[in-house]
Amino acid sequence: MATLVLVHGMWHGGWCWRTVARALRAAGHEVYTPTLTGLGERSHLLSPMAGVNLHVEDVVNVLRFEDLNDAILVGHSYGGMVITGVAGRVPERLATLVYIDAYVPRDGESMLSLREPDANRQLLAQVRDAGAGWRMPPPPVENFHLQTDDGRSWVQQHLCEAAFAAYTEPLRVAREWTGPRVYIRAQDHPWAPFDAVYQQAIADPRWQAHLVAGGHDLMVDAPEEVARILLSLAQAAE
Repeated sequence: MATLVLVHGMWHGGWCWRTVARALRAAGHEVYTPTLTGLGERSHLLSPMAGVNLHVEDVVNVLRFEDLNDAILVGHSYGGMVITGVAGRVPERLATLVYIDAYVPRDGESMLSLREPDANRQLLAQVRDAGAGWRMPPPPVENFHLQTDDGRSWVQQHLCEAAFAAYTEPLRVAREWTGPRVYIRAQDHPWAPFDAVYQQAIADPRWQAHLVAGGHDLMVDAPEEVARILLSLAQAAE
């Protein structure tokens, strides 16, 4: 039995892993889907302080208080920031890092520094005009390029505001992760920063790279394929 910790992206919550988590548990694995402070069912805790380093602490505490070791740590989108920070804090508790259409930062980088300038200008205007200067309203669900009406509807119903601090705060990475890493790219999500990371992963023997048909929220669009890849990693870890 393997242990997997699945970390969601911005504006999402642990809810988005429902189908993938069900498949992993059915195969006998232990699965955790923590929701980061201020998001999902913890949206009532949203505050200007809910930045990336607090979210790192959220996941570090899951690993510590659940006594998890040799965990496969998975991060989607913004969750890539979080799992990188977690790996720098408690590498002894981890076996593999898996990035699903995600950012792969270095120490001192922020979401704003990794995103394209035009996208940042639009986001800054939204935070100023609709978020009182500190809240990020969720983007239109069309931005995730989900491939089914049901998927779009489900995600739209669950998206919630997030703290702008999660994008502006530089990530603190205490130590660089040197263990196994996997990158899963969403084929139908046109986003240049992720294309660049995927190409780097293909060229780097330290990475395993996969291209999966579907929009940005692959856990919603292609849960069977995401589960298949994670199951192969879990079986290899046993």
